[in-house]
Amino acid sequence: MSEHYAELLMYVAPQQVLEANEQWLARILERLDVTRRTADGLDLLSLWRAPELLLTQTCGYPLMTQLRGQVRLIGRPRYELPDSSAGNHCSLLLTRDDNPRTTLVDFYDSRGVINGEDSNSGMNLLREHLAPLHRQGRFFASVAISGGHRDSLRWLREDRADLAAIDSVTFAYLARFAPEEVAGLRIVTRSAISPTLPYIGAQGLSDEYILRIRQAMNQALQELPQVVEILGVQEVLAASEADYQVLLDYRQQAQALGFERLR
Repeated sequence: MSEHYAELLMYVAPQQVLEANEQWLARILERLDVTRRTADGLDLLSLWRAPELLLTQTCGYPLMTQLRGQVRLIGRPRYELPDSSAGNHCSLLLTRDDNPRTTLVDFYDSRGVINGEDSNSGMNLLREHLAPLHRQGRFFASVAISGGHRDSLRWLREDRADLAAIDSVTFAYLARFAPEEVAGLRIVTRSAISPTLPYIGAQGLSDEYILRIRQAMNQALQELPQVVEILGVQEVLAASEADYQVLLDYRQQAQALGFERLR
């Protein structure tokens, strides 16, 4: 029995989602006859690049900017959740209910917050949406980095920021299982659509084994209806880097408009 890293760390909250991911992983590993190696002490980038990696989920933006040629794509999830369907999702551009601004242009010179510079949903999709509205390369009066989508939501609730782009899957999970984290917030608009966050494995995995992993993921979903009900993942679709080229297109479109960096 081989030993590999297998972690689903991109959607870890609320607790019901974390537990459902763990149930799914356990069944996948059982079907593949693989022992799980502890990933304690590894940061995300180290996990993504580990030669012992069997399965994890990454963001589409680092897939195309930091990981190309270093990992194998296993597939992408088909969520059926509000604002996430058919292998795509989007970002919800949120503010507080009591913020007097109503249209996106009203947020010029306001306070932005992003979860990280390498985030597709928190930064790249937001940059694409704001690019036509910038003035001399700037839209916000300030842009802070919160470190995570839940932290960005907290910044909004605490009136430390005025606008944030939140992954629609994250928002759907919180709205269902932790509604207090999105209470008092409203959607200003939605971003362009984007392929859902890809599942990846180590570069050394063969085509045949990649197919086996994806089949095991889908078989496990069929066997675990309670996991499907919580995660909203109906199936894992085949995927290629070509699916994620649109994320670089969004970046290029913003750059062509003179809005290279979100600020």
